[in-house]
Amino acid sequence: MASGFSDSLPLSRSTLDRDALSRDRPGVLEDSWADPATRVAVLAGGRALLTADGSGLALVPPASLPEPALLLYLGRTTEDGEPSVGTVVLGAVYTEPPVEADLPGEGVWADLRLDGARLSARDAGLFAELLGLANWHRVAGFSPRSGVPTVPGRGGWVRHPEGFDQESSGEHVFPRTDAAVIMGVVDGLDRLLLARNQAWPEGRVSVLAGFVEPGESFESAVRREVFEEVGVRVGEAEYLGSQPWPFPASVMVGFLARTVDDGEVEAEPDGEEIREARWWSREELLAAAGTTLHLPGRTSIARAIIEHWYGGRLEGDW
Repeated sequence: MASGFSDSLPLSRSTLDRDALSRDRPGVLEDSWADPATRVAVLAGGRALLTADGSGLALVPPASLPEPALLLYLGRTTEDGEPSVGTVVLGAVYTEPPVEADLPGEGVWADLRLDGARLSARDAGLFAELLGLANWHRVAGFSPRSGVPTVPGRGGWVRHPEGFDQESSGEHVFPRTDAAVIMGVVDGLDRLLLARNQAWPEGRVSVLAGFVEPGESFESAVRREVFEEVGVRVGEAEYLGSQPWPFPASVMVGFLARTVDDGEVEAEPDGEEIREARWWSREELLAAAGTTLHLPGRTSIARAIIEHWYGGRLEGDW
């Protein structure tokens, strides 16, 4: 892995101990909810509650909250501070912000995609874990094997048909994560390829990305996606790092790929997913970023890949 690259990925910095042994214990959610030392991260409509000053997640006592639509065991803290090391953290999921709650100050509701980069490692990891689990529960109400309704079990980390034995049933459904590759593509002149999606406004660009197909390696997915989207053949694909992207359920695996041909290579957008694509030198990108060109937000691995190739910080967030 490239030195220091993972440090630039905001959602890969989690410090929480997910404490799988405890979350499998029968009654762990009820016992933890009843313990005044427990702290709860609050999610409503896909947004998490921050402290009144917006500096971090608001971790509140269970007694401050009404019963949530979904309760999840997230783990235990591992760092000194507030709350103390070893504190159990639950996730409370609501469809709307709870009105019958004793929340800290007025509170601030945050979007992980927009605000993840400014949160601490603990809070960014907690937010990503909570949102990813909540998104999975939202679409996993029925067993893919039998079609019968399912209910949460094991601290919110499995679902199973109601009435089945949680310990021995073969009907357990586990959270899923969809693997996707995301790649900076560099030509023989050491220029970076940036592209505009069909749905994006003028000036908004990013690197290429796509889902990994069944029976496909990450590197093969890189080569296939680049050729499908812009007609460019790449060979070497250097792994950089990965981070969760729970929108709704992906892990983004980052690469820097180089074209097979030396010199200039023509990029031809497919016209379906990609509208525009062009090569950028470092000088051209520096001049355009923040003015005519808008780069991915700092929470994304796309931004980290671009700045890794560039060799420093650039302006111009989405």
